[in-house]
Amino acid sequence: MTTRRKFLTTAAAGAAAVPLAAPALAQSTIRWRMQTYAGPALAEHVIKPAIDSFNKIAGDRMQIELFFADQLVPTGELFRAMQNGTIDAVQSDDDSMASPTEVTVFGGYFPFASRYSLDVPVLFNQYGLNEIWDEEYSAVGVKHLSAGAWDPCHFATKDPIRSLADLEGKRVFTFPTAGRFLTQFGVVPVTLPWEDIEVAVQTGELDGIAWSGITEDYTVGWADVTNYFLTNNISGAWAGSFFANMESYNALPDDLKELLKVCMDQSHYYRQWWYWGGEANLRVNGTKMELTSIPDAEWQQVEDAALKFWDEIAAESETKAKVVEIFKQYNADMVKAGRPYRYG
Repeated sequence: MTTRRKFLTTAAAGAAAVPLAAPALAQSTIRWRMQTYAGPALAEHVIKPAIDSFNKIAGDRMQIELFFADQLVPTGELFRAMQNGTIDAVQSDDDSMASPTEVTVFGGYFPFASRYSLDVPVLFNQYGLNEIWDEEYSAVGVKHLSAGAWDPCHFATKDPIRSLADLEGKRVFTFPTAGRFLTQFGVVPVTLPWEDIEVAVQTGELDGIAWSGITEDYTVGWADVTNYFLTNNISGAWAGSFFANMESYNALPDDLKELLKVCMDQSHYYRQWWYWGGEANLRVNGTKMELTSIPDAEWQQVEDAALKFWDEIAAESETKAKVVEIFKQYNADMVKAGRPYRYG
């Protein structure tokens, strides 16, 4: 510390006499700070390629500095930090970042709202969810930029799950709304910082994880500490979004807004094939976890319970009722459309 202080004193004294070297970026460069829900290994796929592309194209005009899960603020404080301008942008689901909106409960894994990843962008772009999300976030000073799909939600556990009874008492890391739904089957939801999950499974603090599909289990290391993967899922795709502080977004020139949109769309596209192919490949060729299943007839109890859960949520507000009605209409349309949209 003595050497460091001496260096800082000497540098300050010489600064007035010796001009500083030109910065790597122009002083006029717009600089944003963005934090993702994802840890470093996962962020390499779900966000970093898009931000790298944006920065490369924008050059001296704008640069986005990317931070990983809990790096600047805890994930549960992301919304507030973005709203007050501590950070400029966020990649997360509404549920995890505790948005004070009527649509928060639908972010992440709303039980059985989707069957496949393509359901999410269709719901937002063709069934009216974009407009609802825009209105909700605009009312609290945040710009909802773009929604997309991630992976389905499965259990990765230390002990095998082959019946609903096997879920009883299992301490599981999951999303707030998913946890609320799963408690009726004896699951005990546990909230921990993302980077602590692997160790928590190893120490026995957690019995399992219901936070992702098998691609993430392998990518982030959870497949190394769990033994079984349940093929039944409670949702076909995680619904997440990009958000921005309203003032930061409005200050951007139109061409940079358009570039941001294009790069977000590229990110959505990347995840579509990365997850879709990864989920199948690791089920077939993965060697770290044994696959287990709950019989369809028994699992139907979970799907039936989800529809009751939808009605409970719809009763909470007019906006929630509107979103649930869209889910019902969409899923009814998909069933009527038949294969390949829905089977059975």
